[in-house]
Amino acid sequence: MDHSFPEMKGYFGFGCMRLPMQGDAVDLAQFRDMVDLFLESGFNYFDTAHPYLNGKSELAIRDGLTGRYPRERFLLTDKLTEPYFQKEEDIRPFFQKQLEWCGVDYFDFYLMHAQGLTNYDKFKRCRAYETAFELKKEGRIRHVGISFHDKADVLDRILTEYPQIEIVQIQFNYLDYDDASVESRKVYEVARKHQKPLLVMEPVKGGSLVNLPADARKVFDDLNREEGTSHSSASYAIRFAAGFDGIRMVLSGMSTLEQMRDNISYMKDFNPLSGKEMAAVGKVRKIFSSLEMIPCTSCHYCVEENHCPKDIRIPDLFACLNKKLVFKDWNTNFYYNNVLTHSHGKASDCVRCGQCEKVCPQHLEIRKLLQQVAQEFEK
Repeated sequence: MDHSFPEMKGYFGFGCMRLPMQGDAVDLAQFRDMVDLFLESGFNYFDTAHPYLNGKSELAIRDGLTGRYPRERFLLTDKLTEPYFQKEEDIRPFFQKQLEWCGVDYFDFYLMHAQGLTNYDKFKRCRAYETAFELKKEGRIRHVGISFHDKADVLDRILTEYPQIEIVQIQFNYLDYDDASVESRKVYEVARKHQKPLLVMEPVKGGSLVNLPADARKVFDDLNREEGTSHSSASYAIRFAAGFDGIRMVLSGMSTLEQMRDNISYMKDFNPLSGKEMAAVGKVRKIFSSLEMIPCTSCHYCVEENHCPKDIRIPDLFACLNKKLVFKDWNTNFYYNNVLTHSHGKASDCVRCGQCEKVCPQHLEIRKLLQQVAQEFEK
């Protein structure tokens, strides 16, 4: 693994996009317990962004972490996200607000968020990269990087035009490794070509690699029996991502203390997948490839910041359809009609404005997929 940033402790980071919730509010008591356990276990890397939980993630960081521990105990990453600036002059005031929301004087890492063809030209036009490099010179940012959601040739262009970029965050998991729409392997190889250390997001693909279909789960269950182990499905996914050269940190978006404990159990003394474990992952990948699941990671970018004028809870509807098709769950029809759409829009309410597709990191054809959801649940 790459050791370009020796201040990072371990190879396991706390992604703060899916925090424990009580209704619409962050469950701060549980979050503080998770922060305490994370730090006590020897880890120190936290990742947030303003769109996460509509700004509540940054405030939770202040209340659960930065207001309770000395600054030298943790590393904190935040990001510059496209909707929050329209011109160069907007960036510094927004950055200052982020520092205040998070309760810090500087960020250890500051990333240009969700870079791809849809927003890169705006970042260039507004001199976002140049502003970040200036803030680094002023000591308000320690390292400048990007989080990336696009094809490998786009990453090659960005890293060629901005060689000052120090680190790259990519979506990387065993399901997306050779997926033509995500190109995880090719993106990884481009970052390595440019000699950039990597951060990993979505190692369990929004939970898809945790809640496995029965035949996929059986593959890991059989291996556990054979080896006399009890590894969780998440452990195989996260250790897969962490085992590649140049991967400096794997982020896990944990929502419960139990998830935290599970992740720590195999990342505290990290060991890459063995040959048998890698073979089992290959079998699970083949099982997934035979399914027709919507590859949504439930990042919720499509529904936050009023991107959906009809208040359609798009990721929840996609998850409901996946659950019905993969797990044959008879209860999904009731859940769709009486829970998911009781006070929110139905799939058929889509006005096809396309705002959701503009911000989707997975580049999903959401409007077409919503038609599939409507056909299945609104017969």
